[in-house]
Amino acid sequence: MDASSPIGFFDSGVGGLCVRDAVCALLPRESTVYIADSANCPYGNKPADEILRIARGHVETLLAKGCKMIVVACNTATAAAIDALRAERPDFPFVGMEPAVKPAALRSASGVVGVLATQGTFEGRLYRETCARFARGVTVIACVADEFVKLVERGETSGERAERIVRAKVEPLLAAGADHLVLGCTHFPHLKPLIEKVAAGRAQVLDPAPAVAAQVKRVLASRGLLNPGLTAPSHEFTRTARG
Repeated sequence: MDASSPIGFFDSGVGGLCVRDAVCALLPRESTVYIADSANCPYGNKPADEILRIARGHVETLLAKGCKMIVVACNTATAAAIDALRAERPDFPFVGMEPAVKPAALRSASGVVGVLATQGTFEGRLYRETCARFARGVTVIACVADEFVKLVERGETSGERAERIVRAKVEPLLAAGADHLVLGCTHFPHLKPLIEKVAAGRAQVLDPAPAVAAQVKRVLASRGLLNPGLTAPSHEFTRTARG
């Protein structure tokens, strides 16, 4: 493993590509290896111990490919597995996802923030601790939107049916006074244009991918692992298939 080694990513499907793309936009010299675990999608309704088992398998695969860092590009997998992964490999850099509750709470004028995520994310330590630390005095409304994952995995990110499903989740948050909508699943930014259409200027939609990319850059720089760009980057994509 050295600075020219790739960055590894995994998610329950194609959702985390928005994170990989944000990293590539910020760090265009970096090579990447991405695992889209469609065979086990969705993660949001699985028990934490099963997600951890799956995550360990992806870590082993990415390490075997020589990855210098692994981005857990899934909010649910971050919530269920990243503490254990870091404890098992304390010298290896992992970067995970965290719902953008802090910036939403700090910027909210109405004092109401909506969070769209999966049940697994809402049950995780990171979400609970972030709300407790940064959302005091702010009403945070959690909305489980597993249907969004299915839309994105089907490539159905526009059209009347997709808009109807998105509207059913977003409109109650807006009616409750939310002026910020947090995308708490890496699949959801693929629906951001549609969510913004439904919100129609009534709420700001927050995508955490750029902040995660910035953290990837900080961690790599601190370890002297930023790619100097002596060779052209490569990008590998693997999708697991259902049995």
